[in-house]
This record gives sequence, structure tokens and C-alpha cells, in this order.
Amino acid sequence: MVENNHGTVVQKIAHQGLRLDHDSDRGRYSLWHGATYVGFLGYQLDGDVATLQHTIINEEYGRRGYARALVTLVLEDLQKKHVKIIPECSYVQDYLRRYPEYHEMLAG
Repeated sequence: MVENNHGTVVQKIAHQGLRLDHDSDRGRYSLWHGATYVGFLGYQLDGDVATLQHTIINEEYGRRGYARALVTLVLEDLQKKHVKIIPECSYVQDYLRRYPEYHEMLAG
């Protein structure tokens, strides 16, 4: 379980022991489950707008909720930093259709 910046528990994450690493030089958020690398979300930052380009989960972890967890953690981090988003990634676009609470983050 992860608390969002409003202090409520986010139910979109089914896994315990997840860690999000942010590499701003590479424009990448990496998701780890314990010591295991699961995948990443690539982005490009222009001022206070992040274009979310692609979400890649290692094949052996596909269809198990990791992409949803990754996008949730990234959006929560960007929301805390008051960064707007442009969702180029088709997975992020689908995610935003399911979870409209992040629509205020959309740029433009």
C-alpha cells in the first residue's frame, strides 16, 4: 500500500516491497520489486511538463499489475512536484481513462 499526498491509501498497487528509482539524467523511472528490476517508464521533461513516452515491463512480469503500479507511483511523484503530463504512451492513456483522478495533471 502506498499513501498519496492526500494521506489516503492508493489501492491501485497490489504488490508489497516496490521501489521507484528516478534517473532524471536518463528521463526514466525504474520499478524494482525488492532487488529485482521489473521495468521502467521513460519521459521527457520540458519545464514543468513531462511527456510520458513509454512504459516497459520485463516480459516475465507482464499482466501482473506492475505497469499499473509503476504508472501510479510515477504520477504520484509528478503530482507532488506539480508537474503536468502529456501521455504519449498508450498504456498511460488507458490508465488515465480508468483513473480520472489524475486528469487535472494533463497539460494544455
